[in-house]
Amino acid sequence: MAGMSKEPVDPAAMRVSYAEGVLDVADLAPTPLEQFQDWFVTATQDERIVEPNAMVLATADESGVPSTRTVLLKGADERGFVFYTNLGSRKSTELRANPNASVTFPWYALHRQVVVCGVAEEVDRAETLEYFRSRPHESQLGAWASVQSSVIDSRSELDDRWVELHEQYPPGTEVPLPDMWGGWLIRPTTVEFWQGRPSRLHDRLRYRGSGSLIDSSAWSVERLSP
Repeated sequence: MAGMSKEPVDPAAMRVSYAEGVLDVADLAPTPLEQFQDWFVTATQDERIVEPNAMVLATADESGVPSTRTVLLKGADERGFVFYTNLGSRKSTELRANPNASVTFPWYALHRQVVVCGVAEEVDRAETLEYFRSRPHESQLGAWASVQSSVIDSRSELDDRWVELHEQYPPGTEVPLPDMWGGWLIRPTTVEFWQGRPSRLHDRLRYRGSGSLIDSSAWSVERLSP
């Protein structure tokens, strides 16, 4: 029932024992991209994980004030990791002012995380257009309807704008790529693979380097204390 009070929950009393697996240097693929793809496939095959391509993106403005949000991975190749968003959003504004960024893939059911740190750059318009054309028609309209991160008076303002766009571009018609919508590529300098272990003595193995994610000579591996 709406308005019903709930008993508070003490987060300090919550405990989960991590015992899903181990991670050793000998287990790692030669390159960070191969290792990521191996874990990503496992995550996509686990029905407990909703949207395995969801990643928490951390950015900071030019003064160093941080912000985080969840975005969706839409590409992973030898260059790095790609997502798409409104180019006028807070995240995009911060990335232009301070291109240092990090993303975390939180695959809790597997007791795994992948943490990527690197430098972001805008995806070129040809690549952005190719992805935009692959999106559902309704999502293409949504990119036009929302001036992301801006203050609006009500939900109806957003819904009314979408209806107007739906009338302007009905299903079957081509929706133009918005100027204010595009992609970001994060070129990693580190890629950490985290495997939960009992007693909080987790395995943390980190690739460090720069350049192509499929060039094993460009990366070294280090173990981090948990």
